[in-house]
Amino acid sequence: MDRGSSLYIMYVETLDAMGINRSHVRPIGAPFHGVMPRKQVVLLEQIDLPITFGDPTNYRMETLTFDVVRFHKTYHAILGRPCYAKFMAVPNYTYLKLKMTGPHGVITIDTSFQHAYECEVECCEHASAIIASEELAIIKEGTIEEAPDSKWLARSFEPMEGIKEVLIDPSSSEDKVVRIGTTLSSK
Repeated sequence: MDRGSSLYIMYVETLDAMGINRSHVRPIGAPFHGVMPRKQVVLLEQIDLPITFGDPTNYRMETLTFDVVRFHKTYHAILGRPCYAKFMAVPNYTYLKLKMTGPHGVITIDTSFQHAYECEVECCEHASAIIASEELAIIKEGTIEEAPDSKWLARSFEPMEGIKEVLIDPSSSEDKVVRIGTTLSSK
């Protein structure tokens, strides 16, 4: 469950893994933001699915309308804030538990810290890869624009503007110098 989202998201891979017939989905084309970093996502379809929490002796079931999206998944589905209200659920993020009332007492849903950590790492790695690929594309774009003149020879390493020669070690008898561009900033 995602306390920051107001959407119910189902990934195409999850839908396929569940073996749900595509005749149950409705096509749409509305965009939304915030799920993929810096990207707008266009929804493919929507589907109504019954969601059940609990066990056969004590359970709650509600029908939710999921937005089906086609991009890499790190979760099976995302249940947003409205799910809390619909199930009258109370999440505890510290203990990774979700509690709600059922017909025969409190229903408690929990997970392992290891599984939650693995999901978080995978999600962060995927988001970082997307951002890095976008930044790499921007860098490549800038590099092409700043490509050197084709007449420039790789062997010639002469500064375009003035240089200043500075002794590396003034107390030494050797006259080793380094050349520094005079147009460089003090940093």
